[in-house]
Amino acid sequence: MHKGVIYALLAAILFGISTPFAKTMVADIAPVMLAGVLYLGSGLGLLLVFLLRAVMFRNRQDKFVAVTRADLPWLAGAILTGGIAGPVLLMVGLTLTPASTTSLLLNMEGVLTALLAWFVFKENFDQRIFLGMLLIVIAGMLLSWEQVPVLGVPWGALAILAACLCWAIDNNLTRKVAASDALQIAGIKGLVAGSVNLGIALLSGHQLPQAYTLLSVGLIGFCGYGLSLVMFVLALRHLGAARTGAYFSSAPFVGTVVSLLLLSEHPGSMFWLAAVLMLAGIWLHLTENHEHEHAHEPMLHTHEHTHDLHHQHEHDSGWDGTEPHAHQHQHHSVRHKHPHYPDMHHQHSH
Repeated sequence: MHKGVIYALLAAILFGISTPFAKTMVADIAPVMLAGVLYLGSGLGLLLVFLLRAVMFRNRQDKFVAVTRADLPWLAGAILTGGIAGPVLLMVGLTLTPASTTSLLLNMEGVLTALLAWFVFKENFDQRIFLGMLLIVIAGMLLSWEQVPVLGVPWGALAILAACLCWAIDNNLTRKVAASDALQIAGIKGLVAGSVNLGIALLSGHQLPQAYTLLSVGLIGFCGYGLSLVMFVLALRHLGAARTGAYFSSAPFVGTVVSLLLLSEHPGSMFWLAAVLMLAGIWLHLTENHEHEHAHEPMLHTHEHTHDLHHQHEHDSGWDGTEPHAHQHQHHSVRHKHPHYPDMHHQHSH
């Protein structure tokens, strides 16, 4: 299995598992405060991991690529749309929209991510990939369809759709900086978005919960938002935004399985239909074989890599032969044919 697929599925599993646990905290903490503590918990947890890694790999300065000045506009846009605007719009929508409708509408994130990736950021796709994404999204919709949704006044639904659009923009902007250190990217997003959301909650008059609740929510955020986001960024690096978003859409399935196990319930026919559709969609993606003759234009960039098909370059003296490693390197013009994904080295037209 391609490592990008593994990263995407791990991101979905971590986020899916965290969702039922986060829902158990709603009775103890206001939704806006919950969003802030989840994000801040992810940022603080990843900051600790970042510091521990710096100590453990202090002699391997060539292994990680720090966020650069050129990354900052993309990262700022991702934080603003996905970390700040998205959660606020979701909270507004939740106050006006039934829960079943909210769950249904949130599945639009995967659709909007793919549409932006395909038609704005020009990622390639074919009928097989489109059908696989469609099956996964339909499965997520079936899982959340507990009753016929009553939209009523559409402002709440529009706010939730706007939140999904914000997260779709976030996914595509984050893809632009995915070559940099995933741990640093996810940590910065968590710290900034968490601080802003927590500030909004406090200014709105909400009180901080007890220390035990804070710690519990923070740990959920670290796993379900922090580590999950690290895996998501790594998947973006290898798969592109549309395919990563499609695999990540399996998170509702994971969350439903965990909920059923925690509550000792027996799934109905809708669950099994959704499971079949989701597995079929993932199978279509896993069995993709996108291969054609394509040209690589000259490129100078920095990222973690091994000396694979696309990295046949010389090193200055001092390299000890350890891989993977990171340094600035030059890609020369080449034309060849092999199976590939729309990763950072395959942004060509079709």
